[in-house]
Amino acid sequence: MTTNSQLNPLPLLSPSRSVSQNYPTVVRRTALTDTPLTSTPNSPRGLQPSDGYSIAPFLELPRRATTLDVPGLTKSRVSPDGTIAARDVGSKLVIVMVGLPARGKSYITKKLARYMNWLQHETKIFNASMGPKSPPLDELDTSHPANFFAPDNPQTAALRESWALQTLDELLDWVLHGNGSIGILDATNSTVKRRRMVLNRVKDRSNGELKVLFLESVCDDKDLLEQNIRLKLSGPDYKGQDPDIALADFRMRVKNYEKTYETIGDEEENTEGLQYVKMINVGRKVVAYNTQGFLAGQAVFFLLNFNLAERQIWITRHGESEDNILGKLGGDASLSSKGVKYARALVRFMDYQRTEFRRRQLERFSLQSTVSQISSQPTTPKGEPVEPHFCVWTSMLKRSIETAKWFDEDTYDIKQMRMLNELGSGLCDGMTYEEIRQKFPKEYDARVHDKIGYRYPGVGGESYLDVINRLRPVIVEVERMQDHVLLIGHRVVARVLLAYFMNLGRQAIGDLDVPLNTLWVLEPKPYGVYWAVYQYDENKDCTPPPETATSVTSSSVASPEAALLLDTKDSSPPSTVNMPPPPLPSRTRSMTVTTPSPLSNESHPVEHDAGVDIVISSLQ
Repeated sequence: MTTNSQLNPLPLLSPSRSVSQNYPTVVRRTALTDTPLTSTPNSPRGLQPSDGYSIAPFLELPRRATTLDVPGLTKSRVSPDGTIAARDVGSKLVIVMVGLPARGKSYITKKLARYMNWLQHETKIFNASMGPKSPPLDELDTSHPANFFAPDNPQTAALRESWALQTLDELLDWVLHGNGSIGILDATNSTVKRRRMVLNRVKDRSNGELKVLFLESVCDDKDLLEQNIRLKLSGPDYKGQDPDIALADFRMRVKNYEKTYETIGDEEENTEGLQYVKMINVGRKVVAYNTQGFLAGQAVFFLLNFNLAERQIWITRHGESEDNILGKLGGDASLSSKGVKYARALVRFMDYQRTEFRRRQLERFSLQSTVSQISSQPTTPKGEPVEPHFCVWTSMLKRSIETAKWFDEDTYDIKQMRMLNELGSGLCDGMTYEEIRQKFPKEYDARVHDKIGYRYPGVGGESYLDVINRLRPVIVEVERMQDHVLLIGHRVVARVLLAYFMNLGRQAIGDLDVPLNTLWVLEPKPYGVYWAVYQYDENKDCTPPPETATSVTSSSVASPEAALLLDTKDSSPPSTVNMPPPPLPSRTRSMTVTTPSPLSNESHPVEHDAGVDIVISSLQ
């Protein structure tokens, strides 16, 4: 016969007794915020504070779950907005870069940080050589900058070790006591000893809760490595120096690191809690080991899906719709007559741009004589780069589908995607903002107070955060593919897409001005995203009849790009990825420039053709 005492794991207690025998003695972990610890799940059965029992010392509490937290999609008592609560340290992540100089570490960290920040996981890069506590190199007793990295220089070795620890501590302060979710330590961390030191420091400061993902970048492609080395010469360490001297110095710096460099190997896999990802040739091959946690999984998934292929990404809103004229939200209206004109002009302009991109691509090939394998793009039997395909993606709403109606499906791969639908406005669908203000004043004020987090009431109502998460597979696919793509979306969708490529913060997303008849082009580069803005000018869209087209002068011909305003404040040089684009103004100063012969201007994405009227817009 089974007795009650056999069923109950705890001895019977009186209110004056305390539990001390046969149970482990532990110290309760202190919460990092004022949010109270949960009681019922972690408390011994039948021993609640209200029972009057004194339990000392405490029974060992299990670690908190490290399940997913997604801003806007999850909520709990300690995290009502879906961000990781300060006390849930085990759900956060430290990414530690590993690799020799010129192996693409900075490129990888910037892309990864941009993606995770776009998903609203607070991410920040900490560079060991650029921290505020790092003195300039000329204050050191070194006769040459490369000597600073020599392994047989005890003074500088100790200093570099100190800088690394200071930077790591700054990172941990931000993750453990600030609002950070992911801290990225950008340094070489090229030895087993250094990596062990970093791992132990993180464990000590977080009581073993904070996870560490080592991310090693390996490069054995000589073409890619040579390009990376030459790109490094434009960095701050060699600013204003003779290129030949700077190149020789950097090569010596790399050799100094190579003397002691130890790649992550099998012997380190025995280290408790070690997880790592090894990227070879910037993503051509990826090896992952012991990936733990939601954030680490998201990071590894993204790292599997980007490349260095030359391509263009175009983003625009649909042409003007009947509901746009009335100022109504949502709906599924067709294009207006002006919207149809924009759609037709868009086709001609994309045909022109596609041809121009191919011409420039072949020109570069003829100058290089051989195709660089850096981009991983296939080549023709002649050794020329294969021309990228061109995809056109629309939403499943009429106004977006109709904007792509005149594209030739034999030339363009056209696809409808529900992920590109406009933000759902729920009960407010079909209303104007003024009607919402009058009928739902509280909802109107709530949206004004938190435009990004606000979700429209009713079935189908969405927030910006909802749109971000349903656009995630679109972003990943754009990063993975090697083809051109034109995304014909809607205002909120265009804002969210541009926010990713422009690396805009949360508050800037809702303020980005993306009017109708505006076209953005983005070209991913090794050190950023090159961008430019075009705006449709209906007054210039007047193609002459075919029988008179050959007899008119160039100044009166309306070519495919004649009806577009070119923003002169493009993103040259490409390294300005972190600089958000200027908002389009309400007024545009413009001038007409007639080009009687081909011009070449690499600072702009369009190279002008004969007989083209280009309206150049100076954005203030």
